[in-house]
Amino acid sequence: METADKQLVHRAVLVTGGAGFIGSHLVDSLMSRDCKVHVLDNLTGGSLENVKKWLDHPRFGFIHGDLLSKADIEAAVEGCEYVFHLAANPEVRLGSVAPNVHFEQNTVATFNLLEAVRKAGTVKSLVFTSSSTVYGDALEIPTPEDYTPLEPISIYGASKLASEAIIMAYAHTYGFKATIFRLANIIGPRSKHGVIYDFVFKLKKNPRELEILGDGTQAKSYLHVDDCIEGMLCGLEKSRKTVEVFNLGSEDWVDVKTIANIVVEEMGLKNVAFFFTGGVDGGRGWKGDVKYMLLAIDKIKALGWKPALNSTQAVRATAKTIIEENR
Repeated sequence: METADKQLVHRAVLVTGGAGFIGSHLVDSLMSRDCKVHVLDNLTGGSLENVKKWLDHPRFGFIHGDLLSKADIEAAVEGCEYVFHLAANPEVRLGSVAPNVHFEQNTVATFNLLEAVRKAGTVKSLVFTSSSTVYGDALEIPTPEDYTPLEPISIYGASKLASEAIIMAYAHTYGFKATIFRLANIIGPRSKHGVIYDFVFKLKKNPRELEILGDGTQAKSYLHVDDCIEGMLCGLEKSRKTVEVFNLGSEDWVDVKTIANIVVEEMGLKNVAFFFTGGVDGGRGWKGDVKYMLLAIDKIKALGWKPALNSTQAVRATAKTIIEENR
């Protein structure tokens, strides 16, 4: 099988959500591999600032459009051989208030994209960024890809699992390859949501006290975005089956209180009082929050990938970046 570099060189590639956090880092990597990159993004979560260095490049095209518009999708997919589907609403907490948003922007949007892929007939391979939330409160930790039952506890997780199932069915039925990545918490430059970002901005407003959702013992795996992109391209390169599912995360986890301490240290603050809300359902930050998450990554490691940074290193590097980006 061709390497990822050879597979993608000079090929037309679509990245949905390509102006977003993870998507823009993927665009950078694909452009460095001499791909012809199309980005479809409605800019509700992403920003042109993230891809501004490519806007005038002859191999780059930006479509300000929406996956809920079939015309926008069909225009974006036209002529593409590879599709990286990253567009989604990433806010897990939103599902308890407005579940229709996740259903429309994650599940319906995925179906619309797959219909455009089916009609175009040119797509060889589709890559999808799913989520560790499809496992729900897994009883096996670290959690492997073949863990069952898949029982999401958030609308976000359910929308990702539904998208996985539709993608699998389309790949088998219509003859293209699908590679699905269940991501841990991805962090790094350009991130505009998540616990590190929230802590930095809370402390900018009040450097004496920090409100922490939950009881502070929630522990999860964090993966730096650079490691994430390398893992995705490795999985695309070396997967063999029509449908492959890979976990992408670090091999350790870090709890919320430790993250708070790291952010405080990196901001140069002293004597910050932590206020824990106590949370819901046994100390979770919010309804639907998975309290403990650590993915087994043996499958992707067997293909030659491993993260350069562990969770704590990735958190510290991201805290430094977010603080610097928002001075």
